[in-house]
Amino acid sequence: MRGYPVPANELERIQALDSFALMDSPPERDYDQIVQMAARIFNAEIALVSLLHRDRQFFKASVGVDFCETSREISFCTHAILGENVFYVLNAATDERFRTNDLVREAPHVRFYAGAPLITSGGYALGTLCLLDTSPREVFSERDQLILKDLANLVLERMELRRLEQRNREIRMRFMHITSTSPDAIICADSKNQIISWNSSAESIFGHTAEEAIGQTLDLIIPKGMRARHISGFNKVVSGGQERIIGTSVNLTALHRDGHEIPIELSLSRWTEGGEAQFGAIIRDITSRVEAEKLLKHAAENDHLTGLANRSLLKRHLQEVCSSNMNAAILLIDLDGFKEINDTLGHAAGDFVLQVTSQRIRQHVPACHLVARLGGDEFVVLMSGSADQTEAVELGFALVALIEEPVEFDDNSIYIGASIGVSMKTDNDMDSEQILGNADLALYQAKADGRCLVRVFTPELRQTASRKGTLNSSLRQAWENKEFEMYYQPQVQLRDGSISGAEALIRWNHPTHGVVSPAFFLNVLETSLLAIPVGEWILRTACEQAAKWRSAGHPGFRIGINLFAAQFRVRDFSEVVERALNDFALPPSALELEITENIILRNELRIMQPLHHLRSLGVGIAFDDFGTGYASLSLLKDYPVTRLKIDRSFVSGAERSEKDQVIIETVIRLAAGFNLEVTAEGIETQEQEDLMRRYACNEGQGYLYGQPMTASEFTQLYISECPGVL
Repeated sequence: MRGYPVPANELERIQALDSFALMDSPPERDYDQIVQMAARIFNAEIALVSLLHRDRQFFKASVGVDFCETSREISFCTHAILGENVFYVLNAATDERFRTNDLVREAPHVRFYAGAPLITSGGYALGTLCLLDTSPREVFSERDQLILKDLANLVLERMELRRLEQRNREIRMRFMHITSTSPDAIICADSKNQIISWNSSAESIFGHTAEEAIGQTLDLIIPKGMRARHISGFNKVVSGGQERIIGTSVNLTALHRDGHEIPIELSLSRWTEGGEAQFGAIIRDITSRVEAEKLLKHAAENDHLTGLANRSLLKRHLQEVCSSNMNAAILLIDLDGFKEINDTLGHAAGDFVLQVTSQRIRQHVPACHLVARLGGDEFVVLMSGSADQTEAVELGFALVALIEEPVEFDDNSIYIGASIGVSMKTDNDMDSEQILGNADLALYQAKADGRCLVRVFTPELRQTASRKGTLNSSLRQAWENKEFEMYYQPQVQLRDGSISGAEALIRWNHPTHGVVSPAFFLNVLETSLLAIPVGEWILRTACEQAAKWRSAGHPGFRIGINLFAAQFRVRDFSEVVERALNDFALPPSALELEITENIILRNELRIMQPLHHLRSLGVGIAFDDFGTGYASLSLLKDYPVTRLKIDRSFVSGAERSEKDQVIIETVIRLAAGFNLEVTAEGIETQEQEDLMRRYACNEGQGYLYGQPMTASEFTQLYISECPGVL
């Protein structure tokens, strides 16, 4: 009793398999190339041509495994040969049929499997062309299945051709029998180059009947431009020489009766009969295969969504450029605001934006330059030849303007931006990775400078990146060692000096440098992977401290917390805030979240919903550094802001500058019109406080009232001894 399913025609199937004489045969290049192609196309770790005999499966070709056979009992392919369609398992670890399979539980720990049965024209499934992976997959589309079937057909064609070549070496009667049934054209010619045999498949492929063809020279099916070479090679073989194509398979073009050329695969053999050289040709019309290979090549070199070159093709072109002496420029393009589109409008909208953007880039960039999509929302323009820096930068700014034009999708006008990093190839020792790496550093600088910009790589950028990498490592260690601490700076009511709250500010207690100002590390921290966990720690620490101070006799105490842009990339950000409030019994009105214009502009679509939700709970929203940006006024209409914080640069200059005074007075009047509170930052002198009070500013913050300090110092100065008044 077998422990695996078998087809109803198992005995006949095994006989059919034996007729190919492939079991336990050594590796062959044609089959190896097909499994390598399959592994690349589907990004699979393992690809196999598996042939199933009585109790075992044999791998005629393989990628990714170091063994050549297994038992039928653990073979996925045993199931695949039971049907005609592609058989696939998305996650074998959860599939009842396979979760206990040795190949799943043990190495190679198979999770994904897809196999296209190798079904002969007689209907026998001899094995499969299959893919295996150690990671599960979400889907294996109909298009994927069609491509895998096409590759399986290539395997079958190789198997059939191999069998025909073997039979060509058998006795003539056997050969003649095959010619009458072969789907390929089988043509024989004598030493005079005249056709002596022409089977029915030759009639179908070339359009000439046997009566028309026999007696004609082989020029009948040879394109005019190839005839001289054919005659030369033919005469060489007739005279006893050895032509290289004898005994091999080559791809050529042949001539149809109506004059059009046909791609063919030719296998040529030679023997002697009656002292005369005789020639046999097996010819297969490979039109469909050539078209399939073109499609496969296109799929292997082009991005399926945009049709642009993919990373693989770009890398090949870059390597060619690097191995030559010509100059080149790389423009690395990253879309600003693209993730928000996917998050708010869905992936269909995101895909449409990528398609429109790719079309705009391709249509604007001269055809002599390569345009590629690296993946996600990153594109590359490779300018080769006479490209110089000025030309590259001009093209970059033109593309920025082009990409900023709105994209219309389902009655929505979608706006995105683009930041571009430019890298020049002027040194013949540069490799492709170095050029792309330089462009990436320039791109990072473009984003850091405000986005929607073009920046060119300079050696200083690499030094900056190195310093940032070192600082990133130090920050990670600081986080693990609990070296961060919260400081608090008082905020007061200007009308009577009473304390209204504090702004929570992070400090770094460095083991050797002491307390480190955030000016040294904050820019790196807020763009690192630590931003989200550290941001939540700041929130919870400050909320806990505020709750303690409210319980200690300051029931109206309010805590202000600065947010990182990265915190809005967490889908449940508002839930994180609510959880902190609930955990420490802090009323929402006691919390004020401070945001800057840059955070809003970089997260416009993502930030709106959580801010409105938190405001509906009673959480305050403060617009920090107000007046230093470009879009502040328009943002007041749409965002649930409750407070404006006048930037310290205006306050510090107000005593000497009438312009700063006008700005301050205008901001305060604007806030009154929107029914917003106002806090003046950076008050350091009594004169500055008097000026803010004269303009009816609500609150003040600055060194006049106290520098940022630890929680214990703040408690001693403002909570325990002097409750309520500064």
